[in-house]
Amino acid sequence: MRLTTLRIDGSTRAAIVDGDSTVLLDHADVGDLLRSGVDLGALASTGERGPDFAGADLAPLIVTPGKIVCVGQNYRGHIAELGNTVPDHPTLFAKYTTALVGARDDIRLPTVSEQADWEAELTIVIGTAVSNADAATARAAIAGYTVSNDVSVRDWQRRTSQFLQGKTFDATTPLGPVLVTVDEIGTEPDLRIETRVDGVVKQSSSTSDMLFGVVEIVEYVSQCMSLAPGDVILTGTPAGVGAGRDPQEFLAPGMVVECSIERIGSTRNTCVRAGSAA
Repeated sequence: MRLTTLRIDGSTRAAIVDGDSTVLLDHADVGDLLRSGVDLGALASTGERGPDFAGADLAPLIVTPGKIVCVGQNYRGHIAELGNTVPDHPTLFAKYTTALVGARDDIRLPTVSEQADWEAELTIVIGTAVSNADAATARAAIAGYTVSNDVSVRDWQRRTSQFLQGKTFDATTPLGPVLVTVDEIGTEPDLRIETRVDGVVKQSSSTSDMLFGVVEIVEYVSQCMSLAPGDVILTGTPAGVGAGRDPQEFLAPGMVVECSIERIGSTRNTCVRAGSAA
């Protein structure tokens, strides 16, 4: 099943995506749907029709997740391109909900930096509450997957050893376009992941290059914090980021950045300067 969150008449609605059609659900967003405990397998693709998906106004897939947990340094190629040491444990940091935008919204580049960088990431969506999980429990807690672009402000990220400040600028993190549930895609899918900037491929890899797999990540995170339905976990980015290039490359106003993951879809966002007209 494929689920999305639409903006309609000044509010948001969760919807089923059926081809290019959408069917509206009685939930404010996909997070609200998951928190309701409804059996996703019982959702019907008949009901009130929404807009065609191709032209729909997409909100962040989950508008207000209780937690946005991010994993850094999780692709072998990315670790190598930055010259970093392979970590023994997942590197965790957080984002806040003000960072989120929809899959087709503008990315607002900060006024205080010229070093905004792209990072395509497979993103886990939690479907059931989980704490201190073993592998089997962690696997069962995953509702499915979506796409995110963990836009990172590199000079702010490197100001201290704690790099959260470079990771959660307002309106910089697209999340969507859909949740693809595990019954359709599997629990630990091996998927192509790619970023294009103005049509030029910058990142091209596979989730098989992950150092820590998705079930292992959920298991690990659940040992230090309880996870709830609608929480999201960004699982890291592959090689090809702008900071790893020679010379380095960064996003600028007018650029269009597209992050795609096989069998899920793409975020496609135009960069604008924060505080300026789009």
